[in-house]
Amino acid sequence: MAASASSFAANKFLQPINSTRSIDNNKKTLLGNQLKDSSFFLGSAKKLYMKKPFSSQNSKSRSNGVFAVSEVVKDKKLNTDSSLSNLLITKDEGLELYEDMVLGRAFEDMCAQMYYRGKMFGFVHLYNGQEAVSTGFIRLLKKEDSVVSTYRDHVHALSKGVPARQVMSELFGKTTGCCRGQGGSMHMFSKEHNVLGGFAFIGEGIPVATGAAFTSKYRREVMKEADCDHVTMAFFGDGTCNNGQFFECLNMAALWKLPIIFVVENNLWAIGMSHLRSTSDPEIWKKGPAFGMPGVHVDGMDVLKVREVAKEAVARARRGDGPTLVECETYRFRGHSLADPDELRDPAEKNHYAARDPISALKKYMFENNLASEAELKAIDKKIDELVEEAVEFADESPHPVRSQLLENVFADPKGFGIGPDGRYRCEDPKFTEGTAHV
Repeated sequence: MAASASSFAANKFLQPINSTRSIDNNKKTLLGNQLKDSSFFLGSAKKLYMKKPFSSQNSKSRSNGVFAVSEVVKDKKLNTDSSLSNLLITKDEGLELYEDMVLGRAFEDMCAQMYYRGKMFGFVHLYNGQEAVSTGFIRLLKKEDSVVSTYRDHVHALSKGVPARQVMSELFGKTTGCCRGQGGSMHMFSKEHNVLGGFAFIGEGIPVATGAAFTSKYRREVMKEADCDHVTMAFFGDGTCNNGQFFECLNMAALWKLPIIFVVENNLWAIGMSHLRSTSDPEIWKKGPAFGMPGVHVDGMDVLKVREVAKEAVARARRGDGPTLVECETYRFRGHSLADPDELRDPAEKNHYAARDPISALKKYMFENNLASEAELKAIDKKIDELVEEAVEFADESPHPVRSQLLENVFADPKGFGIGPDGRYRCEDPKFTEGTAHV
């Protein structure tokens, strides 16, 4: 970032938006009377405040600062006399961000339609409302950089460049999907675009991402590939941050100064469990400094704020300064999955966040700063609608996987283990399930 106020390495500590939460156990609300204030932002704890994380004598050896940067965009100042000096994006950048966010939203809305029409099976977790996080971070990456996602992975794959038709086909379970129909909703993977998978169980993608970051560092420092400045982003939710893999990988990444950004998509709910009820200290970003890395809190409903934080975190990783933990406070507009009736969250809370729609916020910013016209944005909307419709048609017309594909990529030698000498699957032999088959 251009301003020292937003630099992680600076000595200035930024105060986030002051916010106070109230918990009404009878009404199951997190908002109380604060909803009346349109500018109110929940924050990730009952009260957000900043203090120096290291007050002991050992703190002098720690060079990384810790920041809550919900207001970082307001503090950004560029040293230029241009009339556009205070703009955070150019017109082209704004249009790119808008198109990516609209693609994510339209794609997920179409997924809901196809799911209820019986075109998709299993659990399908949609990303509506969280688009600012995916777009703000992933659109800054190079193709060689890696992304590791969760079960809510469709939009992450789209932002990284996986074609919509491939993602939709995967959801339909077709051979033209990015995993040939064998991954489904929760396991998007693309070697070409370095999407290293969606992971159904929380936390299990973080070690994979840490390994990918180690690979980049190893190639650069041991294999002497000077141009290997690849970074990795690990996305996960607030519910993951009490799991062991999270802490183990923070420690390892900080110890080895790995080029990784840990992105917490804190949508305040782990399925039906409120973040405030399940975590002793709800301010997740504070866990970064415990391992010697910067911890950052940002308004995840504002793509421009997310993007500013992401730019600095990516730059730190590329120049070899190590990992960053970023807590993006966001909100999902739908239930945990399409099988979730979403009855646990208070309607007032949902309405509050619906009014802070990240796509509407970006559109407003672009209009107010003369970065785009209504006609230009409508043209993008039309383009995306056609793209998503085409993806559905392509997926619907694509073939299902043949039966012989079932055991591919399961056993190292499927012909010697999964398939018997007679050419039949061993699992079809009754003795196999009884444990008496000779293998």
